[in-house]
Amino acid sequence: MPTTHSEIGPGPLRPPGKPRSGLSSLWNHIRRDRQLLILLLPCLAFYALFRYGPIYGLIIAFKDYNVYEGILGSKWVGLEHFRRFFDSPDFWLLFKNTFLLGLFTLLWAFPFPIIFAVLLNEVRNVKFRKAVQTFSYLPAFLSVVIVCSMVTDFLSPTHGLINTALKALGLNSIYFMASPEWFRTVFISSEIWQHMGYEAIIYLAAIAGIDPTLYEAAKVDGAKRWHMMRYITVPSIMPTILILFIIKSGSVFRIGYEKVLLLYNPMTYEVADVFSTYVYRKGLLETNYSYAAAVGLFEALIALVMLLISNAVSKRAGGRGLW
Repeated sequence: MPTTHSEIGPGPLRPPGKPRSGLSSLWNHIRRDRQLLILLLPCLAFYALFRYGPIYGLIIAFKDYNVYEGILGSKWVGLEHFRRFFDSPDFWLLFKNTFLLGLFTLLWAFPFPIIFAVLLNEVRNVKFRKAVQTFSYLPAFLSVVIVCSMVTDFLSPTHGLINTALKALGLNSIYFMASPEWFRTVFISSEIWQHMGYEAIIYLAAIAGIDPTLYEAAKVDGAKRWHMMRYITVPSIMPTILILFIIKSGSVFRIGYEKVLLLYNPMTYEVADVFSTYVYRKGLLETNYSYAAAVGLFEALIALVMLLISNAVSKRAGGRGLW
């Protein structure tokens, strides 16, 4: 006797294979994840107010901005500020200083957290490893002002730790902070010291996600610890390395003005003056808001181009990218 529809229970609510409507599916996802979305609201509000909201103010880069007339009431001048900046003698100096400082920071500061995380992972004494990790990321919680003050004290030509050691070895003191040839070394070294331990946490988390059976199989095959680091650890965290490299590459031209402003002086302007410090002087000190906005917009566009190029190179070389 054939089985009837009533004997096997109620039929489907919708025809088989028919997809749920997009609006209905979206609403169901919102209801299901409503608690997580509520937690996400402060983050969205922050980006809306402090990241996307100020984009409106970029209009002044194309205007002769006057505080009393407001953004919309100020005179439109088009690309006049950009042309004036490109024709100024400061342009190529700022471009060279920003690019070299960002490039050297990327080349030297980026590998250190990776090397530190891989080596720290090989330490078998758990207490010692945790102590080293704790001390390594403590500088990341210090403000830029404190870090620069410590760097200035360490490099003082009279009582600094470095010059005291040089004198003990019978060498002459070096005026690090007043020597243009030492500025980039001092800046990059302070970046490594401040951020190496904190950034290594990301790589340590990626290493923790590696399947332990890979190491066990390598031990059975007679692999040494160096071989396991080279052929298991590093290739396994390579996707994380590529993503962070793309993000860092996009920041080559986005050097914050705070540390440079606190470390440089008129004697090191020729190698230390970058786009961000130039914007600070023109915009806040000289109140030339439109010109400073044009320079800042140009810097942001260059950073966007660098991000797109690094993402394309990463996808071509390693098959992974941000999008």
